[in-house]
Amino acid sequence: MFHDLDATLSAMLGDAAAPEELRNAHVSFESPDRSYSPAQKTVNLFLHEVAEDRALRDDSRMLERVDNVYRTRSPLLRVSCIYLATAWSAETAALKAREEHRLLGLALLWLAKFPVIEDRFLQGGLAGQPYPLSTVVARTAEGQSMGHFWSALGIAPRPAFSVSVTIAMTLAQPEEQFRAVEGFRLESMSAERPVLAGRVLDQALAPVAGASVTVVERGTRVVSDARGLFTVADLDFGGYTLRVQAAGHTQDVPVVYAKDSQVHNVVLA
Repeated sequence: MFHDLDATLSAMLGDAAAPEELRNAHVSFESPDRSYSPAQKTVNLFLHEVAEDRALRDDSRMLERVDNVYRTRSPLLRVSCIYLATAWSAETAALKAREEHRLLGLALLWLAKFPVIEDRFLQGGLAGQPYPLSTVVARTAEGQSMGHFWSALGIAPRPAFSVSVTIAMTLAQPEEQFRAVEGFRLESMSAERPVLAGRVLDQALAPVAGASVTVVERGTRVVSDARGLFTVADLDFGGYTLRVQAAGHTQDVPVVYAKDSQVHNVVLA
């Protein structure tokens, strides 16, 4: 993912609409330590910090539909990638400083034109990002000094500015899948003339006709119709076992038959 972001920034700096001096410069992502000495005019973008953007954190799971299946997964991790931009010249003395300052200024002005990176620049996996890639240029965190940074690299401080780009990263966690509801059926009940009813369904939730349904405790047996529907009348409220037999398969299902619980569908295992 980070290498795709490097390639994206390279594409921005090399765009045909960028200043000629800027697009002709070499773009490097190497660490600008004491051994770094490019032989040509160079814009160096050193990725020195990667941090989660807590303000963009969303702990709720994401839901997406693919065909007739819903999938839920953990939210994306929103990460700020912070580069240090410096300019380097192969010239010497005053000419070196002049060329570096000019190149650095051109890079700053050009990158600042894109608070959101345009789709035409996106490379690799970044082309499918669910959120726009926002950028922040030349902003330093309050109270933060670059002195320790240059000391760690072992070189004298140089003029530089930061480039921060926020990308989304997928957490490697298992997904949960659910089939979409394709329809529903309203089952009516009567408080005055209750009847134990239900439907016999197969694993695909298709009706099973001709299934034998026996109330074990009463010995009452009925057969499901073409819609898989069965009804048992003249039964007192209480707990029962429905023994369902279909296609050589027998399945016992415990049910609690009550005034507010009259419909009991059976899905065959």
